[in-house]
Amino acid sequence: MIEPPHLFRPLALRGLTLPNRIAVSPMCQYSAVDGVPQDWHLRHLGSLAASGPGLVRVEATGVEPIGRITPLCTGLYSDACEREFAHVVRIVKGIGVAKVGIQLAHAGRKASTAAPWAGGKPLPTTDRQAWRTVGPSAIPFAPDWPAPKAADHADLARLRQAFVKAAERALRAGFDLVEVHCAHGYLLHQFLSPLANQRADEHGDSRDNRMCFPLEVLRDVRGAWPHDRPRGMRVNATDWIEGGVSPDEVVRFVAAAKAIGVDYVCVSSGGVTPRSAPPTGGLVPGYQAPLAEKERRETGMVTRAVGLIVDPHQAEAIVANGQADLVALARGFLDDPRWAWHAADALGAPVAAAYPPQYRQRYLRIGRAPHFVPQVVGKRPHEFPNSLRRLQRPVATSVRCGRTPRRPADPREHDALHERGSASPARRVRYLHRRPFLHADRDRRALQGAAP
Repeated sequence: MIEPPHLFRPLALRGLTLPNRIAVSPMCQYSAVDGVPQDWHLRHLGSLAASGPGLVRVEATGVEPIGRITPLCTGLYSDACEREFAHVVRIVKGIGVAKVGIQLAHAGRKASTAAPWAGGKPLPTTDRQAWRTVGPSAIPFAPDWPAPKAADHADLARLRQAFVKAAERALRAGFDLVEVHCAHGYLLHQFLSPLANQRADEHGDSRDNRMCFPLEVLRDVRGAWPHDRPRGMRVNATDWIEGGVSPDEVVRFVAAAKAIGVDYVCVSSGGVTPRSAPPTGGLVPGYQAPLAEKERRETGMVTRAVGLIVDPHQAEAIVANGQADLVALARGFLDDPRWAWHAADALGAPVAAAYPPQYRQRYLRIGRAPHFVPQVVGKRPHEFPNSLRRLQRPVATSVRCGRTPRRPADPREHDALHERGSASPARRVRYLHRRPFLHADRDRRALQGAAP
C-alpha cells in the first residue's frame, strides 16, 4: 500500500485525531458585535472548513472585553458569545473533515484600537468604545500610544480567571481544542519580553520570572480543559530586535509549557514593538519554518509552522523534512479557498483526504478541478457548464480565428489577462485554479537563484 503524502497523514493529539496536517490560521475578521460572532463568521469559517483542512481555528478571541484588539473583535466572556459560538461550531463541524479550535487571547497594551481599515491606531480616550488597557508594565506599545496600566496582583488574578472561564465556555460551545495566544505582542507575550515587562516582582526582573505569569495561565487553562482534548499555544520564537526574546529563551519556555501539559506549539515571531519585524529581505516563503524546527528539535513538542507557506510542495517538504508536524496558512486559503483540494491533487493524495463526502463522487467521476477544464472553446455561452455560465463571454477573437493564444510565462501577465478580461473562458478557469501555485513557483525559482 502506498503511503499518502506526509501533509495528508493523520495526526493524533491526545484523544483527538486531525485527518491531515493542514491548519487554517486564526484570522481576525473585526466583524463581531459586543464580542458576539455574526453571520459573516459563520460563512467565513464554514467556507474554510469545506476546503479540506484538518483544523480550522477561530480568530484571536478576547477572554474579557478589555482583552479584545478592537471593539469589533470576538470575545468569549458572556452567555451571548457562548451561545452564538455554539451555533457556529455546530454548523462548521458538519462541513468537511476539519476539527474546530479557538484561540484564546488578551491584547494587553495593544488593545482598544480601531479596525485596520479605519487606521488601526488607538481609539481616542473621548471615544465611548475606548477603554484603559493593561500590561505587565506601564510602557506603551509605541511613543504615540497610551501607556497601559501596570497590572497589580488583583489584575493578575482576574486575568487568570478570565482565561479559565473562557476555556470553560469554549468546552460548552463544543470546540475540539483551545490555543492560548502567547505571541504577536499581546498580553502573555508582553510578560515574556523584556521590551514590555520591566517589573521588579516575581513576574519580572529575570527570564524565569517573566515566564511565570504565562505559565500560570497555561496551567490554569489546562486544569479547566478535559484531559482527552488537546490544548496548545502560539509563541514568538524571536522578537527580531535587540533586547527582546531570543530563540533560546523561547525553547526554555516551550519546554516548561510541555511539562505542565501543553500539547503543541505554533511558532511565529515579531509584533512586540513597531520595530519588531524580520530584517530586510527576511520575509521569504516559509521564513519561520527554521524557528519551528528549532523548537521541535530541542523540546520534542508537536510543532506547527506558519508564515508565507503558499505552495503544497513547500508545505509537504516542511513536514516531510521534520521542520514541523503540521503547517498553517492564512493568505493561502484566502487566495485559493480550495487550497487543500488542490494540494491533494498536486501531491497525489487520496480524494478522501481533503474533499467533503458530498463532493467526492463528482471528482472521482470527472477528475479534480485543477486538471479538469471544461471544453468551452467554440461553444456559445448558453452551452457552457453551469459552473461557467457566470462568465457569459464569447471566446477570444484569436481562438475563433484559428490562432493559438500565447500562454504567458510570467504570473503577472496572467493577472493582467484576467483583470482586463482578454483571456478565453477556458484559460480564465485554468488561471483561477492555478494562480496561487503560479506565484509560488515563481517565488521558489527566485529563491533558488533562477530567473523568475
